[in-house]
Amino acid sequence: MAGLINFEDEDEVKQFLENLGIEYSFQCHSENDPEGCQRLAEYLEGVRKDCESAARVFKQNCETNGHGDSCYKLGSYHIAGKGGVPQCLKTASSYFMRSCTAGGKRSMDACHNVGLLAHDGRVTGGTPDPVAARQYYEKACAGGFAASCFNLSALFIKGSGLPKDMTQALKYANRACELGHAWGCANASRMYKLGEGTEKDEKKAEELKKRALQLRGAEMERQLKFGE
Repeated sequence: MAGLINFEDEDEVKQFLENLGIEYSFQCHSENDPEGCQRLAEYLEGVRKDCESAARVFKQNCETNGHGDSCYKLGSYHIAGKGGVPQCLKTASSYFMRSCTAGGKRSMDACHNVGLLAHDGRVTGGTPDPVAARQYYEKACAGGFAASCFNLSALFIKGSGLPKDMTQALKYANRACELGHAWGCANASRMYKLGEGTEKDEKKAEELKKRALQLRGAEMERQLKFGE
């Protein structure tokens, strides 16, 4: 059938990929399409293995077009010092903030990353900023990012820099569990068992314990399959 690529034909695949690069470059540079620029940068990174050129396109698309996923990728590059950009956590955090605000496929990941960097103090001279961490975790949690819900729960359990609040801790542990976070289920189970942030409820505690074990088992199974 016309238009289908024979992926067993090396020359045909090579030509297809070259045409794809030309198309994305035209979308980005001639049509000024932010999505086209994102595709071009991902093409340069994934197909051409040219991370320096990819970084330049991500930077332009983030700073000029405000493309959230390009901002996220650029933040990731600054975390690792990839693509010729300097390794700098503060710069990475600033790009994650842009992504978090702009939206996009990775915006909740970006919000979570800002929360993490504030939580452990790596962008604030070694002094954790739990207030900022909470702000970004809350946004990511509301967007369905399970790890942020779990970290919020931990913040309220420890009360380090924030008032200790077991009711809030249970709320976010339950939400993390609903989103498939095994340790969120485990923490919620413990709180129901001990009556922390709620009345004791042995039945609920046992249900959540079983859920935690199921999720943990599924996670270990995925890891084993990945390692095969």
